[in-house]
Amino acid sequence: MAGGPSGTAEGVSNASLAWAVIMSAFAAFGGILFGYDTGTIGGVIAMQDWLNVFGEFDPTLVLGHDTQGMYLKTSNKSLVVSILSAGTFFGALLAFPMGDMVGRKWGIVASCVVFSLGVGLQLDTKWATFVVGRVIAGLGVGLVSCLVPMYQSECSPKSIRGLIVGLYQLAITIGALLAAIVLNATKDEQSHAAWRTPIAVQFAWAAILGGGMMLLPESPRYLLHKGRIDSARAAMGRLTNRPANSPEVEAECAEITLALEEERAIGTGTYMDCFKNTEMKNGLRTWTGIMLQGWQQLTGINFIFYYGTTFFQSAGIKNPFIITVIADVVNTVMTIIGVQLIDRVGRRRLLLIGAAGMMFCEYIVAIVVDASGAATNVAAQKVLIAFVCFYIAFFATSWGPVAWVITGEIFPLNIRAKGMSLAVASNWLWNFGIGYATPYLVDTSTAGQPNGVATAALHVKVFFIWGSTCAGCLIFTYFFIPETKGLSLEQIDLLYKESTSAFFFLRIPSSSPALTAPIQSATPKSTAGR
Repeated sequence: MAGGPSGTAEGVSNASLAWAVIMSAFAAFGGILFGYDTGTIGGVIAMQDWLNVFGEFDPTLVLGHDTQGMYLKTSNKSLVVSILSAGTFFGALLAFPMGDMVGRKWGIVASCVVFSLGVGLQLDTKWATFVVGRVIAGLGVGLVSCLVPMYQSECSPKSIRGLIVGLYQLAITIGALLAAIVLNATKDEQSHAAWRTPIAVQFAWAAILGGGMMLLPESPRYLLHKGRIDSARAAMGRLTNRPANSPEVEAECAEITLALEEERAIGTGTYMDCFKNTEMKNGLRTWTGIMLQGWQQLTGINFIFYYGTTFFQSAGIKNPFIITVIADVVNTVMTIIGVQLIDRVGRRRLLLIGAAGMMFCEYIVAIVVDASGAATNVAAQKVLIAFVCFYIAFFATSWGPVAWVITGEIFPLNIRAKGMSLAVASNWLWNFGIGYATPYLVDTSTAGQPNGVATAALHVKVFFIWGSTCAGCLIFTYFFIPETKGLSLEQIDLLYKESTSAFFFLRIPSSSPALTAPIQSATPKSTAGR
């Protein structure tokens, strides 16, 4: 699932753990915006009243046999689900200009306003208005997906930054779980409230995030970058619970100023610099981030969270909303476990294990369930549910959080902000493409009927595709992802600088300081700043 961290800062030394928790909570609400929307749209398009408003009637009852003949055309289903990701793609690219012009804090507040406007439009009963609302809400989500972690990385204590990165992914899963619970509670309403209520709940998430941010200080690093020294000291004083003129605040501001001067000395780091084959291997690192985010989407995970309810419904499962809740619970619980494994097991190893596990589960679903026929075979339905849950568990402990951690670690200082924006935009672009194409792969073909649409009608066979893409994830990880566990960001720079090949399974010379430097001097949990 999408979302994730960015930012370029040192962070602050904070004696108050309470403030660190507050920062984590507000970053989490940024993830909830996307996670909740992802879970909501998948259930809304399966609701009877929503289909009565936006769907079409099939007099043969071949389509929409569980919804009184009402169904959503494949083209419309693709559009309404995936169009949010089109908005988020542009939102992610616009996040850094907005963050630089109006600041991190007020940029997040403005993003919440944009998101709320999109949510409001989705309460209308006109198709065009609903779709436009999805685009505008996506723009807000894309902005938040970069601005919230950027603010957090610049303000949170250095010692827990790595954990916070993982918590952002956890928040996405919590948002999806909350959506599943709300949908299950309103699905039987025989009015527009059935789908308007789950959509309107998103106003609350935007209000909590935006309202909370208005009470917090601006990022001291942003203020120092703009030359607003007195404001930066005041903000630093609030963050560290110390007087603005205290020696500790002065030292923190001096340290950040020094880092800014170092960054300016390295260069501004244009978007073109991200792709140049420099000594620091900027091009390799940028493409690694872009492709890593793409492969995360190609695991097929959002097929379950976007289309899981309608897919389980078409597979003959009696209460697909309950199954969706179970899948979201598995996702949330296993993400909690996965976050704690990142610094223990290692990034690369978790990605390899996760890709292999997902590939196995998806091939089992494709082979066993397709051969047995889930629509009429209870045993096949149980296999489908069980191995989909196993598949989600492997994703949640590996590719879900780890992809964001690695993306936050691998960029050098002078291109980190722009490299992160490109990686996040890649995630949203693949999210859009997969969300749009999936109905054409899965849905029953209506070719030959009035306004019919030709589809591949793969149904459960689509898991052969997801299994094969997970094999691609395995190969990509083996050849291109180095193990960064226990390395400081400076050591990761040396890792890339000293490597003799793009294929990291070859490793680097054993005499390299990237490996011989004492690991004790590293800060393993740091993933977003130096």
